[in-house]
Amino acid sequence: MTRSPFDPYSALNQKIGDGLIAGLAFYLAYQARFEGHVPAVFASQMWLLLPVVMLGQVLGNVVFGTYCMIWRYVGFRDAIVLARNAALFPGGLLLLRYGTSAAFAVVQVPLSVIALVYFLFLGGALAARAVRRLLYEGITTRTLNGFKAVPVVLIGAGSAGAMTANELRTRIDLRPIGFLDDDPRKAGRVVCGLHVLGPLSSLSAVVQQHHVEQVIVCIARPSRECLRQIWATCELLDVPAKTVPTLEEILQGKVSIANFRRVEMKDLLGRSQIEASDGEAELTTTYGGKRILVTGAGGSIGSELATQLIRVNPNHLLLLDKDENGLNDTYLNLQSSGGSKVTPVVADIRFAERLRSVFETFHPEIVFHAAAHKHVHLMEINPCEAIANNVAGTRHLVEQSVASGVSRFIQISTDKAVSPTSIMGASKRVCEMIVQSQRDNRHTHFCCVRFGNVLGSRGSVVPIFQQQILRGGPVTVTHPEAERFLMTIPEAVCLLIRAGTLAHIREIFVLDMGKPVLIKQLAQDLIELSGLSPNNDVRIEITQMKPGEKLTEVLLDDATEALQPTRLHKIRTIRTQPFDIVEFARKLHTLETAASGNSPEDVYKILASLGIGFLYNPANQPWPGTALCADPSLAKLEITNPRYS
Repeated sequence: MTRSPFDPYSALNQKIGDGLIAGLAFYLAYQARFEGHVPAVFASQMWLLLPVVMLGQVLGNVVFGTYCMIWRYVGFRDAIVLARNAALFPGGLLLLRYGTSAAFAVVQVPLSVIALVYFLFLGGALAARAVRRLLYEGITTRTLNGFKAVPVVLIGAGSAGAMTANELRTRIDLRPIGFLDDDPRKAGRVVCGLHVLGPLSSLSAVVQQHHVEQVIVCIARPSRECLRQIWATCELLDVPAKTVPTLEEILQGKVSIANFRRVEMKDLLGRSQIEASDGEAELTTTYGGKRILVTGAGGSIGSELATQLIRVNPNHLLLLDKDENGLNDTYLNLQSSGGSKVTPVVADIRFAERLRSVFETFHPEIVFHAAAHKHVHLMEINPCEAIANNVAGTRHLVEQSVASGVSRFIQISTDKAVSPTSIMGASKRVCEMIVQSQRDNRHTHFCCVRFGNVLGSRGSVVPIFQQQILRGGPVTVTHPEAERFLMTIPEAVCLLIRAGTLAHIREIFVLDMGKPVLIKQLAQDLIELSGLSPNNDVRIEITQMKPGEKLTEVLLDDATEALQPTRLHKIRTIRTQPFDIVEFARKLHTLETAASGNSPEDVYKILASLGIGFLYNPANQPWPGTALCADPSLAKLEITNPRYS
């Protein structure tokens, strides 16, 4: 936006101002040199050269780009640049003094006058810019007084803290009251106009004394222990804690230093956030302008899938789920995104005719299949329902995708599908096999993506622990040595979408989830982060493993599977052993028939015969007598694909 010439801070008016300052400096230099009694010869020289000095000083500033600086943000570095630029014209006067003969005495300005001109002009120019900044910040302060800015305390008085403090000077919504820093050399010092109030251990006292309403962590890469201490204190005082973005985020232009984010659980798991920066261009090529169907869109993974997919500008995003409440939440969250068309579809994947109608109406080109029953212990009690929803539902979706000519089908799987000990895990391994059995189809690129537990999903361990802590405990852990792969929902979905671009010949991909986390340690951390002491304030109680649960999860079966790299370094592919597709189709038909006939014992026996590592022990089954399928209308599941009959 160009400035009006009537703007007092326009480039033209800045030049006029500097010209007047240069002229005044030149005049005062002569007066100071001759103590107010300028001899006639030097007075003539002064008046003759005065307009030349005014114009020359301005031209020197133009050459060095002085007027590209924004006055209201002028700082120490700008002052150094201005001092360098201001020396250009006095340097020219020096050359004239010592480089010309006596015949040009009129341009030979006394050396003392040249020095005085430089310092007087520099002082005047800096003063003018300082006044501009003071006026700007004065306006901001007056605005703050009428706005009620939020008082904040900054953690870390280093370079990031100084940058944040300077940035906050221009904010009308936040008012910094000072720093906290553990460096004893900074105690009591003033950084960017703010006092260092004490070490981090005084956070609670400072928050209460100064009525702080927000804590900002101004440390580029804070340690886990530091974050734990801050988060625990802030949780106890009910004050939000936020962090400044990383230098990489600022340099990449994603955010500025003042784009704070909340301190979250992902910062506290002992590892850095997994980011897949490669393959960005391929995302738009693969998904941009396409009609994309997401099943299970009301769930934790499905809703995040929809949120991230909308950013690559699909032509039409279809959100399918039988849970209307979760689906409605996802739909409402996406309505403000604009651009892509979003349609919520209430449907159950167990019903083939309903799916056929959806495909014939919307003609999706890409399918992300996230719909599934996921709770291990519930599916142990309801094995027929697990097969009806996870297995039959997946088969229906695969058949409709093939019939409709879908170009890409991404099946979301789980680490529980590896040598499964549960009905849920076994059903997901069967889903992988359904996808892998599509060998005679060259039009649809199929793939499966395995990953472990995600933090914060409904019914997952972290929300359960947090609820137990709020009730005062105990926090229940099934086994002291139980451990799980843990990943945040956004990073899991980020890698999942990228894995979908690799889909070609029914691959199974596995995500890099870091090292498994000990669940008991996670419980202790959550108690401490709530400002409490494990086993003193909140007791940790060891219960027992639930039916179908494993002590430790793995992402591949070492005996039958092997990992291979892909072109995306956070994603690897699994080479599995081939299986008899015809025999699998026959057993799949029998499995679904057993589920529709409410025969859990037959379901277990058939799963055990598939060679997936699932073992059947009738003495250990949790279902009492006959476990009923949740929906009696499924007693006659439709088997529509002749290759499975």
